[in-house]
Amino acid sequence: MSAGAILATGIAVIVLLAAVVLFTTARRRDTARATGYLSRETRKRDRSTPPALGEEQALSGREYELVATGARGAPGTEVVKAEPAALAPYVPPDPEVIGVTRRQFFNRSLVTLMGLGLSGFGAAVLAFLWPKLSGGFGSRINIGRIEDVYNNIDAGNGFFYVPEGRAWVTRYPVEAVAKAEAVYPGPVVEGMRNGVVALYQKCPHLGCRVPECTSSQWFECPCHGSQYNQAGEKKGGPAPRGMDRFGVSVSGGSVSIDTGLVFQGPPIGTNTTGQEAEGPHCIGAGGGGH
Repeated sequence: MSAGAILATGIAVIVLLAAVVLFTTARRRDTARATGYLSRETRKRDRSTPPALGEEQALSGREYELVATGARGAPGTEVVKAEPAALAPYVPPDPEVIGVTRRQFFNRSLVTLMGLGLSGFGAAVLAFLWPKLSGGFGSRINIGRIEDVYNNIDAGNGFFYVPEGRAWVTRYPVEAVAKAEAVYPGPVVEGMRNGVVALYQKCPHLGCRVPECTSSQWFECPCHGSQYNQAGEKKGGPAPRGMDRFGVSVSGGSVSIDTGLVFQGPPIGTNTTGQEAEGPHCIGAGGGGH
């Protein structure tokens, strides 16, 4: 940049600054004419004169403290000490007015809910353990007239299943009752005298449901291969005894099974009927199927 250009730029800046100063000075003078202008002596005299209390003028902190101290010392502003008053007697609150507190409400709610829960649990346990008084497993079940029972056994190729009693019903040879009386309890023998025996469906080994095998005319467990003749007497496999059984009664020609009491099966080696396998086995002795 040439020296002339630099000089011209400097002059322009100086002129601009001078214009700003003149404009600011003119604005101050216009404001002073509009609001009034106090001389320096007047402003100094006003600062030296202490303001009076209540006067609408800004006070410094020291000035305000001096004025307040003088006001507190004026007559009629002394602090009067109050006479001690007697304590009011204690009156216990009315329980009806207070009602139930939140703590009492939560405590009572908690105790009530726990009581209801324990009552429901106890009722469920009793209902599970208590035997049914009528109908279904755990009660005395009427399975029909004796003639109908025989027909159902023959229709099932020697086996009649009663679902509501969880029991198998088979024929029992009357000529073998004398041997049965030495082994089985009275309620079981009563059914045998009428030519029927009721066997619990569970295997005494591990509780599997034992199905019939129409080819061998035995009961054969599919779980571990235990085998029983039609009277439920063990013939093979790991079972510790024969099939458990129910008492049977015949009254007025009607046959009833008492499933509320389970009699334990006969010991190993019991064979009151002498029945042997009448055909191929459905399950191999000792475990598993073919």
